[in-house]
Amino acid sequence: MTAALRTWATRHGRGRTVSTTRGRRDASGPPGEVGLVSMDDLVLTAPLFVGLDPDSSGALLTSMKPVDLARGDVLFHEGDAGDRLYVVREGKVKLGRRSADGRENLLAVLGPAEMLGELSLFDLGPRTATAVAVVDSVVLELGHDQFTLWLAEHPSVSVHLLQLLARRLRRTNEALADLVFSDVPGRVAKALLDLSTRFGQRVDDGVRVAHDLTQEELAQLVGASRETVNKALADFAARGWVRRDGRAVVLLDVDRLERRAR
Repeated sequence: MTAALRTWATRHGRGRTVSTTRGRRDASGPPGEVGLVSMDDLVLTAPLFVGLDPDSSGALLTSMKPVDLARGDVLFHEGDAGDRLYVVREGKVKLGRRSADGRENLLAVLGPAEMLGELSLFDLGPRTATAVAVVDSVVLELGHDQFTLWLAEHPSVSVHLLQLLARRLRRTNEALADLVFSDVPGRVAKALLDLSTRFGQRVDDGVRVAHDLTQEELAQLVGASRETVNKALADFAARGWVRRDGRAVVLLDVDRLERRAR
């Protein structure tokens, strides 16, 4: 393994791939030594469950309603009433906004154990984004009344949710700064590295990131035109930093990408 990949494995040990048994194979270990982690075990790492005893977290998990989504299904629209939160159990869900003239901006792509919709539960305001399934997915739903009672009984969970919101705010501030100070190739490199922390899987020659995004969606995530993003990816490929593989990309030189993202 190269020094770059050793660095990636140390920093991003969360890289995993879905198995055919509806569990999750932990690919953070050496090839050939992957263990099976259940989807529910993965969900229990979400901020909603952190710090709870097994009985409490298990009771909450079983009380949450599963919602099946096919690729392209809308979970909620921007402007809808925010009366429930969701935890991704399987698949990927994208959050985006549409301007008055029809342009779209992709805010984030969320995977297993990540939460969405929790902001509206704190202020009961309308949804600030539209959530759409990127691939066939399953999310777990928790209504506002149930959420409020749960927080009253388990106040320690509030700390973890506040930490989640703080991280979201920090990422928003970083994204705004990137739009002002970073060029498109730098933003592309940073987006690929960010996606790798959640969807990266180590392979023989690098880190395969199955983002499942179209070229247009990847451009929306970066905040640039599809042509400009494709040009940056082609340049990275020519330099030997990445290899494109359909709706995935293999990161061949993580160190170079990290330097380019700064």
